[in-house]
Amino acid sequence: MKAVAQRLAAGVAALGVSLSDAQQQQLVDYVALLHKWNRAFNLTAVRDPQEMVTRHILDALAVLPWLGSGSTLDVGTGGGIPGIVLAIARPQQSFVLLDSNGKKTRFVRQAALELGLANVEVVQARVEQYRNGASQVISRAFASLVDMVSVTGHLLEDGGHLLAMKGALVEQEIAALPPQWQTEAVELSVPGLAEARYLVVLQPAPQRIFQGDCA
Repeated sequence: MKAVAQRLAAGVAALGVSLSDAQQQQLVDYVALLHKWNRAFNLTAVRDPQEMVTRHILDALAVLPWLGSGSTLDVGTGGGIPGIVLAIARPQQSFVLLDSNGKKTRFVRQAALELGLANVEVVQARVEQYRNGASQVISRAFASLVDMVSVTGHLLEDGGHLLAMKGALVEQEIAALPPQWQTEAVELSVPGLAEARYLVVLQPAPQRIFQGDCA
């Protein structure tokens, strides 16, 4: 895993992310677990550990500047992306990792245990069945933006926002959103990745309150 550690360190430096040596080692250990379990659980199509660093770890770390400090729900976490990575980077912040796939949630629970992530809760359920609120909801390649606001928008606490990680700018999806959602599309730069990456930030628009004439 020496090459993995070197690629991670270079990528972290390029992103300008502040991570301790211990946190970087946790990320290396996570890649090792993902690589080991992937053979049996088919957690990701990426097979090479160094590519996992670029396509999963650095891809997730790139969203940190837009991640608030409140409770975070990772919808459709799969093998723990981005939730596990963000939980390592923000150890004082609570994360719920949600997925309906039993094999994947079993892996994520084991990974959180082995990595000592006390700030992670793993839930196996469909998002439509989940009821607990969060300050922010994040997902990567989970659903269209219209579907995302439909099934997760009600889970946001007051002042919360949705974060959708996308592999391409989705102008048509943004245009199809209900008018009560404000959006900002941010182009991300992932070190070592020559492909487009975007983060779409969605917030409920402030509601106008009209006061009628007093009788």
